[in-house]
Amino acid sequence: MALDYFAPGVYVEEVDRGSRPIEGVSMSVAGFVGFTEDIRGDAELFKPMLITNWSQYLEYFAKPGSPHPGFTEFDAYLPFAIQGWFDNGGGRCWVVSIGTRPPGSTAPSAEETATKVLTSGKKPSLRFNLRLPDGDTAALPPSEGRLTVRISEGEPKPLPEDAPDDTEPPFNTGEYFTLEIKSGNEVVGRYPHLTMNPEAETAVADYVVTALADSEFLDIADMSVAGQPLSRRPVNGFYEVAPPPYVGQVDRVSRDLQGIRDDRAGIEGLFEIDEVAMIACPDMLRAYQEGWLDLDQIHGLMERLFTLCENSFPGPAYRMAVIDPPPVKVGKNNNQAILPEQQKPQDVAKWLSEFNRRSMFGAVYYPWIKVPNPRNGGRPIMVPPSGHMMGIWCRTDESRGVFKAPANETPRGVLGLAYETNMREQEMLNPMGINCIRNFANYNRGYKVWGARTLVEPDNVQWRYISVRRLISYIEKSIEMGTQWVVFEPNDQDLWARVTRTVTTFLTRLWREGALFGNSPNDAFFVKCDGELNTHDTMMLGRLYIEIGVCPVRPAEFVIFRISQWAPNQ
Repeated sequence: MALDYFAPGVYVEEVDRGSRPIEGVSMSVAGFVGFTEDIRGDAELFKPMLITNWSQYLEYFAKPGSPHPGFTEFDAYLPFAIQGWFDNGGGRCWVVSIGTRPPGSTAPSAEETATKVLTSGKKPSLRFNLRLPDGDTAALPPSEGRLTVRISEGEPKPLPEDAPDDTEPPFNTGEYFTLEIKSGNEVVGRYPHLTMNPEAETAVADYVVTALADSEFLDIADMSVAGQPLSRRPVNGFYEVAPPPYVGQVDRVSRDLQGIRDDRAGIEGLFEIDEVAMIACPDMLRAYQEGWLDLDQIHGLMERLFTLCENSFPGPAYRMAVIDPPPVKVGKNNNQAILPEQQKPQDVAKWLSEFNRRSMFGAVYYPWIKVPNPRNGGRPIMVPPSGHMMGIWCRTDESRGVFKAPANETPRGVLGLAYETNMREQEMLNPMGINCIRNFANYNRGYKVWGARTLVEPDNVQWRYISVRRLISYIEKSIEMGTQWVVFEPNDQDLWARVTRTVTTFLTRLWREGALFGNSPNDAFFVKCDGELNTHDTMMLGRLYIEIGVCPVRPAEFVIFRISQWAPNQ
């Protein structure tokens, strides 16, 4: 606004008098931690990578040329969880890979990890390995030192300047090529006039193995079979060369999973991604089944998940962790096996009682689910349900809203259940906060998610339901993000009115969508920002207080029809 007017005329001034609308935040972005088949492109070991669809997951975490891309040889559960997430309606997610090989396994040979280049006839031509420093035999993280090799058209060497004028230049037979080594966008090595002929005259071309023998970046091997140099020539293209895969030690599995928050690594690193609102770590249980972690270590990681979800300073806590029930051990002594099929309702109830950790920001689903395993001809494998369940959360958010309980929904991609829970068994599990996945074949309804409770204490009724917890988190986070403009504004009645209008408009929209209970907005919520809350003393301290009360809708978990005989008046 202009401070003074001296010359006659028309002055146009822009004045901001309206309230700023609050845009709801997304509560449908997931975070996953576990083992992957490979780590490629921009993906890095231990670091969160944004994935938006299954094809993109394969681009970053599938091995090139794999007959079953994306799925590991040791049946890690993370790929099944990611596929279940997308199949069930999941959108964006962040994936943290903690490795591509079983911890403690033998490091792969150079031939196994090499980048292989073929001829135009699809026969072996060259093999590339990243050259490690002398004496360095440790498996390096694949994200460090990754190079790109480009093979393009080439030609024989030109004639020397002192060659006689009547000398004919070498004939280009098509066997020659140029090789470039790139680190990121920087070319760190260029080798023109190359051939696959080990007996080539150096005046005409250089044998590729000899030319790169002194390279500080690549080890190269000739895999071609007998034939003319042209038929053995590598096909043009770009080829990624990565260090050997990281093979973790068994005693580091827990640390690799948990990670370090400051390094944005592991589970802790996901909490540095603001948009992540739900987290699962299914390969915790793969590590348990393989003996890499014991049950106490599993409980420690689950406890850490809940603690991180509960602590979100300075903003409100809004993330939830979906944990999976550990399978039970069967057999004796050295013949013990850990099988999810053997986990009965009483087993999972006993486990939760022994774990003895309650949190309104946690949820658990039982039993494990049966899905196709591409690495075993499509035969079924039992996997933890967390990835599929979080996909249903996302699907429900998009189709109905975050206030709708993610239950009475069909899990997609599920062939069966590790155990078919009946009504009486669920009567034991449901009050404990264990959400069951049921088979309703008798009703011709298939498999249904038949529970919507958090892991809060059973007597804490306010936060019993997943939908209520997520709705309140949605409201809190949306208001926090949508009212940042209020900071440092003059703290007077005009500001109080603007803030009240802003929040009221947002909550009214939620009420109209069915998220809040009441016949009118006045019945569904209240917003208070006045002189009673904001006294002279509080304003002197630079504080603005707003009180908000909401009445969330709650799921009709128990539907009771009371039927009696009725005789109409005669």
